[in-house]
Amino acid sequence: MRKNIYKTSVFIILLISFFGCGVNGNKNLNSTSEILLTSAEGDKLTRQDNVKFQKGTADGTVINIFPDKLKQTIDGIGTSFTESSAFVLAHLDPEERKEVMEQIYGSSGANFSLTRTHLGACDFCVEGQYSYADKKDDLKLESFDLAPDYEGFKRSEYPNIMDESYDLLPMIKEALAIKSKQNDDELRIIASAWTAPSWMKDIETWYIPGAPENSWQGTGGKLKEEYIPTYAEYIVKYLDAYQAEGINIWGLTPVNEPHGNNGQWESMNYTPESQNDFVKNHLGPKLHSSNHSDINLLIYDQNRDGLEHWTDVILADAETTPFVYGTAVHWYESTFKVYEEVFDRVNSKFPEFSIIHTEGCIDDLGKDAPDGVTDPVKFKESNWFNNDDFWWNDNATDWAYSVTWQGVKVEDHPAYTPVHRYARNIIVSLDHWVTGWIDWNIVLDQDGGPNHVGNFCGAPIMIDTTTRQVYYTPIYYILAQFSRTIRPGDKAVQTSKNLDNLGNDALHACATINDAGMLSVQLLNTTKDPILYKLQIGSQYAVRSNNPISEPCRDSHPAQG
Repeated sequence: MRKNIYKTSVFIILLISFFGCGVNGNKNLNSTSEILLTSAEGDKLTRQDNVKFQKGTADGTVINIFPDKLKQTIDGIGTSFTESSAFVLAHLDPEERKEVMEQIYGSSGANFSLTRTHLGACDFCVEGQYSYADKKDDLKLESFDLAPDYEGFKRSEYPNIMDESYDLLPMIKEALAIKSKQNDDELRIIASAWTAPSWMKDIETWYIPGAPENSWQGTGGKLKEEYIPTYAEYIVKYLDAYQAEGINIWGLTPVNEPHGNNGQWESMNYTPESQNDFVKNHLGPKLHSSNHSDINLLIYDQNRDGLEHWTDVILADAETTPFVYGTAVHWYESTFKVYEEVFDRVNSKFPEFSIIHTEGCIDDLGKDAPDGVTDPVKFKESNWFNNDDFWWNDNATDWAYSVTWQGVKVEDHPAYTPVHRYARNIIVSLDHWVTGWIDWNIVLDQDGGPNHVGNFCGAPIMIDTTTRQVYYTPIYYILAQFSRTIRPGDKAVQTSKNLDNLGNDALHACATINDAGMLSVQLLNTTKDPILYKLQIGSQYAVRSNNPISEPCRDSHPAQG
């Protein structure tokens, strides 16, 4: 019976080399050169037998790849640096930690190329509620200090800490040191602020939670008018300080989740109009006149369903767009929707601007159900640590699962299989103009923390901070498969599919190609059954049918020309 449970969903990546045979794929494709599989049966980037190509036109269930129809340029695949991740890693001795970091950033590990970090405090900080300039009314920012990012954690306060000096800034430096020893050494870092220093905001504090006295309308506040230029200077000062530490920030968002989070943790509100004014008249010009004129500024940085409205306001303003690289999005508005139709519309209107997914995770992990949840037992997950079965079946829920709250589309938030959600979201996003995809915390503890407001979440790597057991979840291997075969500078290529009698969610595919002519095709089967499918490239096709494709598997095989 257990065998049948595990026969479910595979993520496959096919690598096909077109070097010397023309990008249209019509010249002697012999076979794939590598197939990698990650599956519920325990495959983890496992090499599979290659498959041969034959002349002809495939029928039945067919994935069509058009390598000559190039689309967006890829910025990378990766995960995030947070203070919480650094804190958990500080519980390992330096050699154990180095091994984990090599698995994250090393060429023999996931080799992530795109990442994110928080500019000041966020919910995934140990104690939170700090900035780099907490002295009130310090208009010249003379008190600015990166100390919160490098001061470490005292063993007297946290008895299981092994390395008291390890913190967010040392973690980033360790990652860059690993990258520096590789030929493929690129690590693009996006910095996002959750809030300005509290004294710059109208509420003069970090956040005000929802409560009966404010009719449950919490807030993170907004910038006071007189401090708008100061906040822009604060961001530039952060970039200067990190650059002085040898860290060049590649991308930037002015604030995380500008719609706010009802005052649950550090936040700060913008409207599309107010963020447009901030970028056009303050932050953009300051960046342009600084040492960071080439930084990739991203607007928005919240859920996909709101993307089009924000781009219609900001990217339609010709005075703002010279400062903007693209738009950042998250995935928390649905556990299964990708909003590809929104990406298509935005790209058709603003094709020169990138779309980067900057945050996604299994949120509210193990959290007690609040009032208004009709299924509190399912809402509160359990048994996820060192248990692959949790990640391969529909055991996860999110913040809106079975809620009765006004204004929430509860039908968009069913329970889900974590592996499916990740692989589906990445594949469909890349197939619809998204240029990069970033997971949230790379490492958390066995409970999904620490988090100073109890907002525990899943992570690709989870570590028991008492026993120091390191658990690489199936999500780590899914992300590693994408990262290892999709690199910055690769280009997405056009795909189409004929699913025959399958459901629309049964089989997903996308493809990218690099400058050397290596084509990477990613496929996900979300069903519990094997699928016979054919891969059509030009006038040739290959047939693949085996049980792994009924599990989340990643297949990478280059077809030799």
